[in-house]
Amino acid sequence: MTGMDANPSTEPSSTEHDEVARVSTDCVVVGGGPAGLMLALLLARRGVRVTVLERHGDFLRDFRGDTIHPSTQELLHELGLLERFLERPHADVPHVALRFSGRPLVLADFTRLPTRRKAIAFMPQWDFLDLLADAGRAHAAFELRMRTAGTALLRDGERIAGVRAEGPDGPVEIRAKLTVLADGRDSTLRAHAGLEPVGRRSAIDVLWFRLPREQGEEIPFMQAGDGALLTIPRGDFSQCAHIVRKGAWLGDTRSLEALRRRAGALAPILAERLEALRVEDVRVLDVRIEHLERWHRDGLLAIGDAAHAMSPAGGVGVNLAIQDAVAAANALAPGLAHARPTEALLQRIQRRRAWPARATQAFQRRLETVLVRLAEPGEPVPVPLPLRVVQHVPAIRHLTGRFVGLGLRPEHVRSE
Repeated sequence: MTGMDANPSTEPSSTEHDEVARVSTDCVVVGGGPAGLMLALLLARRGVRVTVLERHGDFLRDFRGDTIHPSTQELLHELGLLERFLERPHADVPHVALRFSGRPLVLADFTRLPTRRKAIAFMPQWDFLDLLADAGRAHAAFELRMRTAGTALLRDGERIAGVRAEGPDGPVEIRAKLTVLADGRDSTLRAHAGLEPVGRRSAIDVLWFRLPREQGEEIPFMQAGDGALLTIPRGDFSQCAHIVRKGAWLGDTRSLEALRRRAGALAPILAERLEALRVEDVRVLDVRIEHLERWHRDGLLAIGDAAHAMSPAGGVGVNLAIQDAVAAANALAPGLAHARPTEALLQRIQRRRAWPARATQAFQRRLETVLVRLAEPGEPVPVPLPLRVVQHVPAIRHLTGRFVGLGLRPEHVRSE
């Protein structure tokens, strides 16, 4: 079969630890995030046996990507999941707007996209992951193991043959034709496979924190000038992100006072609530923009942040990761139930997805030059020329809407 090796070896590399449970599957996915669960769902619906390992017991973790772009919502439509998605609590944003030194601006407009949904949906990521997991469980070939962490790669000679993991019932060895790393930018198994990311140090960090939210309260999504603040509505609280220069947050009272002062100046409505914020309430996102030169080894493929860590700028990381998963599933599903993929097939998946990720990262690095200036304390700054041009040329807002809302290479679910 094209792109597949029809004679996979299934012999274990050692016989030690006889008490270890041993199972086999077609594909084992490390990481139950958006990329991992989407890939598993797409493979399972095509009859490929797939096991997902998620080290946590649930998906209830704060400060994760909450933006579901029109391209991802179109994929949900293709899967018959869009109505179920829209039944969950969410907020629609038909355009990306901000206030810059008090002046309202529109950066991207999604209203002319060739999609059924012409808005970004803000939804807590745990709700989105629950949706994918529930859809996956409807297929007999899908298995999700919670509280199970991949600890080491199994090998048959030079080939990756699966994963050793620790779960609630003890250690387990899961042998598979293909191991997929979808465990994010801090993947440890990636290093075990000899895959090391490259990239320059980012210029910014992001400080995440929660603030109480009044019923029906409307706060601009992004406010900039002397600093930058993003505010995402979440029912009775707002999830806030404050951009600072790399290393500026020292986790002390002085850093906290600077956060209160600058965020309060950007959003005076939040000033009183910021006074109750404590140092321990602030989480630091160490922004990294990096990538793997090679996403694969024989028997292994990395996707999503494990292959290309994105900046939060534009909120496109989740959607790029999902597009990786769709492209991988389209290439792998026809043959993975019967034979292991060749490295040539894995290389074709990387070639398809690497350039959109790298081009988006290049854009994010250019955007960082603006964000770094915003991260410097000082007087309110005038609206930069590029933002003024966007306001006077509506066509540019629609182009940026396509770039943010669809990406450079939108993927579609391939039918059987």
